Amino acid sequence: MNNDVHFQINDLSNELKLILMLLSGTDGVEENFELQELLRSVDWDRFIELSRHHRVFPSVNRKLQEINAAEVPAFVGTMFQRDYYRNTLLMLGLSGEMEQLAKAFSEEGIRSLFLKGPVIAADLYGDVSLRTSCDLDLLIPIKELEQAERILLAMGYEKDDYIDTVLGDWKWRHHHSTFFHADKRIKVELHWRLNPAPSSEPAFNELWSRKRKSSLINRPIYYLGREDLFLFLVSHGARHGWSRLRWLLDIKQLVEQRLDWPALVKLLRKHRYLHIGGQAVLLASRLFAVPLREEMRPLLAQRKAHWLAEDTMFYVHRMVNLHTDPVPQEVQRYHKRYLFSLLTWGQKLQFLASFLYPYPEDAVTLPLPKPLHGLYFVLRPFLWLWRKYKPQASIENEKESAGDNHEKRIDRFL
Repeated sequence: MNNDVHFQINDLSNELKLILMLLSGTDGVEENFELQELLRSVDWDRFIELSRHHRVFPSVNRKLQEINAAEVPAFVGTMFQRDYYRNTLLMLGLSGEMEQLAKAFSEEGIRSLFLKGPVIAADLYGDVSLRTSCDLDLLIPIKELEQAERILLAMGYEKDDYIDTVLGDWKWRHHHSTFFHADKRIKVELHWRLNPAPSSEPAFNELWSRKRKSSLINRPIYYLGREDLFLFLVSHGARHGWSRLRWLLDIKQLVEQRLDWPALVKLLRKHRYLHIGGQAVLLASRLFAVPLREEMRPLLAQRKAHWLAEDTMFYVHRMVNLHTDPVPQEVQRYHKRYLFSLLTWGQKLQFLASFLYPYPEDAVTLPLPKPLHGLYFVLRPFLWLWRKYKPQASIENEKESAGDNHEKRIDRFL
């Protein structure tokens, strides 16, 4: 296929260009004049900062060691080696905790699929130290959620109760709850969905039927099949604007494995992710020189995939962190529009219709006994107008009472 993907990267910084070139598996310094020029011109402090921001410093460090270029200052290798050592210890700690979680859940008869973390690092990179991760994500059937939460609490985890809910909207407006172990400094995200509504996704039993068993540790650890993993990784990366290159590097590593492309295309089409898969493949091709092959054509057939790839360059050009406040207003506005553009027409209608469903803020504005919560469906338009036009001081008090979850909803849907 034609690999000419039409969006500009020429105006990227030299530091980012060097990172992309290294992660693309470039030839040695002697054979690559562009690489030689970049090595002579980059700001090495900025290069380190970007590598850390995008969470790709383990792979960048490995590549710098391979090319062994005289232009790379000694302090760069020292800094990366320190980061690499810390990340290795962290990933080993997460691996041990993953084993304990799998054991505890299995003993209670709870099926669990690990979504990211060390198991994905071992599968995609062949070495847990070559991928960064700050937490453990696992998916369980929603009917076993309460039991799983009790197990985590018994293991010393504390739940972050940031989710406000009314009339059971947490089941679809959110997709995971968060737990933190203060002594181990480990965060666990307990998923009952891969993504929040209005996304479509395979049921847990379907994912379980295609699961793979990790060889990372002796105890059985299960994770997603390759095609399901592709769907999850592209949906997760797209929802975050691919604002960290690590997520796109995962796609590069996965595409280079033996994917069943006909099955993948069928899966993405069924759950309306073809354009999202196309966006990821286009970005991997343009930024990491991943070849576009004939079997990828169905993912690239929609112009929307190309438009979304272009839209993502907003994040590539900036060091965007959507989870650290304050998120700049410019980024917030762009990200909300971008998220909406990811949706199909049917999903957009579903998302807009969801505003008619009561929000937790409605229960704060007008507290009612739980048996009367159904009235919020009728009262919601009036409560929304009241919040919109009442005095600002009252609004601030209400926000404080409700925990002000607006920012945490910024990437709620896909």
